[in-house]
Amino acid sequence: MDPEREERRQEQKEIAESLKSSGALDDIFARIDAGESLTGHAGLLKGMLKASLERGLEAELTDHVGYDRGDPDASQFANSRNGKYAKTVASEIGDIELSIPRDRAGTFTPMLVPKGSRRLDGLDAMIVSLYAGGMTIRDIGHHLATTIGTELSHETISKIRRRGRGRGAGLAATPARSGLPGDLPGCAHRQDP
Repeated sequence: MDPEREERRQEQKEIAESLKSSGALDDIFARIDAGESLTGHAGLLKGMLKASLERGLEAELTDHVGYDRGDPDASQFANSRNGKYAKTVASEIGDIELSIPRDRAGTFTPMLVPKGSRRLDGLDAMIVSLYAGGMTIRDIGHHLATTIGTELSHETISKIRRRGRGRGAGLAATPARSGLPGDLPGCAHRQDP
């Protein structure tokens, strides 16, 4: 067995056991037992990812402006919090609606969800992997829309795939071929650019 894979399994097992034994998941388990969905548009996973990302963004802003939310001495700092703006990011589990905090000076540059990004890193890796597995760009678009509810244009998927080539994605540069004449690049039925 691959030692790295075994190490990942062990780490995941330890994290899961720690969360279960601490009781941190009791409420989530109760909600699942009561019939709430773990996945899907209103699934618990999306809610947990949203809460985690927004908490991380708030921590980044706190570090940037130099004080905690509600700090009575906030007026003594040169920069201050200035509300939030909405942003939708695509992820491996679907689109997530985030409230991104901002500062009055406009100098806050979040690292967790960078300005201008519309996708979390894991989605790009998923697209490159699907392409490496032989799916066409149109197939990938359909798969993302039907499985996780994320709709990306064929152009966006193609750009992600091309960027994957430059990162040493290896097999991601070309889809798997069956060797049949109709499966050659440039054939009329192929939908890839």
